[in-house]
Amino acid sequence: MRLLSCEPAVLCEGLRKSFPGRGVVLDGLDLAVTPGTVHGLLGPNGAGKTTAIQILSTLQRFDAGRVVVAGHDVARDPAGVRARIGVAGQYAALDEVLTGRQNLELFGRLHHLRTRAARTRADELLERFRLQAAADRPVRHYSGGMRRRLDLAVSMIRDARVLFLDEPSTGLDPRSRGEVWDAVRELAEAGTTVLLTTQYLEEADRLCSRISVMDHGRIVAEGSPDELKARVGGSLDDAFLELTGGPNLQEAVR
Repeated sequence: MRLLSCEPAVLCEGLRKSFPGRGVVLDGLDLAVTPGTVHGLLGPNGAGKTTAIQILSTLQRFDAGRVVVAGHDVARDPAGVRARIGVAGQYAALDEVLTGRQNLELFGRLHHLRTRAARTRADELLERFRLQAAADRPVRHYSGGMRRRLDLAVSMIRDARVLFLDEPSTGLDPRSRGEVWDAVRELAEAGTTVLLTTQYLEEADRLCSRISVMDHGRIVAEGSPDELKARVGGSLDDAFLELTGGPNLQEAVR
């Protein structure tokens, strides 16, 4: 297990970002994510979640503020950040003709691993994400849960210290969703910090040790799922409704 630092794995201070024609998207965002935890980022459409993740993963520049990921300043050392993070988008970026093993070896080579090292890393990840039995099967024959676990494995090719997940279980059936949840929990237990966005309140409740609720480019509330529910004396859905003044999260993201 990786030793955890007392410094935040992800830190945003006064983060601001605007776009021509859209105006301010992030309006002084402050966020601190504890190492080795699963931290949820919730909010309605337009709250700024996707923009925040893009900035944290060095895919988007920002206008003002300070952003540090895995001990590296995003503005000053984006290469250092990229070497220590993994990113898994909403849809799996896999080649369905290749086998699971071949996908992992391909991504290993794209990350500049030598052929033998890429094969070794593929074997490690197939075991870690319980995909050995399907390793030599084309990905087009994988279930939704298996594809998502393989996508997580691809994102961990470089043993990421921080993993950004954008709606990790969208479109999956309950069984496949449970498989993905188990994989995310195991990553955190092994010391990986996970910051995820989700439209499923149950997912946030079951997975996250802390949740940050965003609205209009700011964090409007933060706490454990139980703390947020206790704040309104109801469910997490009730908390979301009160904190954002809008519909529940499932309706807000449609």
